[in-house]
Amino acid sequence: MVTTVMVTLDEIRAARERVRPIVKTTPLVDVSDLAGRPLSLKCESLQPGGAFKIRGAYNMVAQLTDEERRRGVITYSSGNHGQAVALAARAHGIPAVVVMPTTAPKIKVEGARGFGAEVIFAGTTTIHRRAKAEEVAAERGLTMVPPFDHEWIIAGQGSLGLEILEQRPDVKTILVPIGGGGLISGVAAAAKQSRPGVSVIGVEPATAASMKNSIDAGEVRTLEGAKSIADGLMAVRPGDLNFAHVRQFVDRIDTVHDSEIAAAVRWLLLRAKIVAEPSGAATVAAALRDPNPYDGPVVAIISGGNLDPADMPRYLS
Repeated sequence: MVTTVMVTLDEIRAARERVRPIVKTTPLVDVSDLAGRPLSLKCESLQPGGAFKIRGAYNMVAQLTDEERRRGVITYSSGNHGQAVALAARAHGIPAVVVMPTTAPKIKVEGARGFGAEVIFAGTTTIHRRAKAEEVAAERGLTMVPPFDHEWIIAGQGSLGLEILEQRPDVKTILVPIGGGGLISGVAAAAKQSRPGVSVIGVEPATAASMKNSIDAGEVRTLEGAKSIADGLMAVRPGDLNFAHVRQFVDRIDTVHDSEIAAAVRWLLLRAKIVAEPSGAATVAAALRDPNPYDGPVVAIISGGNLDPADMPRYLS
């Protein structure tokens, strides 16, 4: 039987120090008056690359050996992690390759290329792009920087959890979006090992709920397919290490419908004046439900702000 080792609080604290050269302490915006309930938004959309992903990506690249960095890095991503790896690679002066789905938003493709990465397209699911990335990594001798299923990635994302606890010491509920599970693994590990009484709740699209499906089944399961406007939350299979962290540290997982996510993107734009991509707005979709399902104060993580300008009219109309 394989024993899974949880990421420790000391590892998360060390990661936070490691990523300081590039990661911002993002603002926590109180929108309680607008929402009619105690709600604050953690705006990771303001990170370099427009998403929280820089935390984990930089933490991993910074720990590679000189030889590994010399050869270069590769990842597979729907977009935001790819941009983060490109940024981390550029900061260390090394080459990066990003394998993206053929359906990746143009803004994310251009972002990765703009940060200096080579972009390769493969399929439409995490499984497709991971297979291609592993093939290219073997051919070129590149080091894989996975999007979520690695302890260094989880520790880096956990630095966000520490920030939330410091910025809102009285927080009772933290809402975290789930794709493959890297962010919620880190945030939950940080929160529960610092303040066990804080509730950590995951939020997934109802049509791409791979983590909830796996938790309900008691083992990691792969969805036959996933479809949602939240392109960053469409992993058909959660990471094994992420599944273990969620099972130990997360209170529950809620699902939201695309119509609710779209309404949340619109609410954020028009009421809160915050630009969030659908993946980043999923937590707000859950937080705005009536009746209010969460004990407050609530912090909802806006995980990314890479909303394609071409899509903006559909949310405003």
